[in-house]
Amino acid sequence: MFAIIGIIVVFGAIIGGYLLEHGNLLVLAQPPELIIIGVAAAGTLLIGNPLHILKKILGGVGGVFGSSRFTQQKYLDTLKMMYELFGRARREGLVALESDADKPEESTVFSKYPDFLKDHHSRDFVCDTMRMASSGGVGPFDLDQMMELDMEVHHRDSTQPVAALSTMADSMPGLGIVAAVLGVVITMGSLGGSPEEIGHHVAAALVGTFLGILLCYGLVGPISANMAKSTDEEQAYYHVLRVVMIAFVKGTAPILAIETGRRAIPGHVRPSFQQVEDYCKNHGPAPAEEETPAAAA
Repeated sequence: MFAIIGIIVVFGAIIGGYLLEHGNLLVLAQPPELIIIGVAAAGTLLIGNPLHILKKILGGVGGVFGSSRFTQQKYLDTLKMMYELFGRARREGLVALESDADKPEESTVFSKYPDFLKDHHSRDFVCDTMRMASSGGVGPFDLDQMMELDMEVHHRDSTQPVAALSTMADSMPGLGIVAAVLGVVITMGSLGGSPEEIGHHVAAALVGTFLGILLCYGLVGPISANMAKSTDEEQAYYHVLRVVMIAFVKGTAPILAIETGRRAIPGHVRPSFQQVEDYCKNHGPAPAEEETPAAAA
């Protein structure tokens, strides 16, 4: 929503200022220049990136015009889900989580959170980790290293579309110069014509430079920056999952492991301690606190 408002503000300010100077909007309507810059920029994207990155770019651009997935409610639901999962581990032992990890769609815990099941990256991140923890042969330190490696690979994959779109944005001013040079070539070929014709060609050439800079710094560049922030939000979410699971595997009581994760949530969406405690204990089964994960296993 804010991205759409921002685009309107950018183009509205430029067009409004131009009109205040008594500019003619028809002069800015240069489809050939826009084709040269836009289509050529899209071509550079095709040249420099494989298909799977192009698909991620389309998905990322679409996400820019929606709201953030990582709201306070999402974090509350996630902490509640992990609280219930840890409660089952306390009652039945860590080995009981193996069935949840193997078939999360049939899990009595995960099946209550369809949004989590749809996000296969975070679902696999949690299930793979709990599967290793329930096996009993992996210590907390090694488990933490595995999760860190998983997060690093996922973050690298997530930043590739951002880098590709940033490269495309950086190419646009140069392509604008290309369009301007072609306009100058056309102008030179019509030097014997009327002043109006020459003026039209010169204006078209300058509009090419203008469009290249505008699209770079006023549209594609900001969209790329927004995608980068979305990637950081996703990484922060994985960090919370990692902190919560490691705290529990180390032997921390479920509610304290949840509190550890709560403190890792970014400040602008972090719920209070009372919110998390009420949401977990009033909406989910209270886990037994007397056993430790090691003893339960």
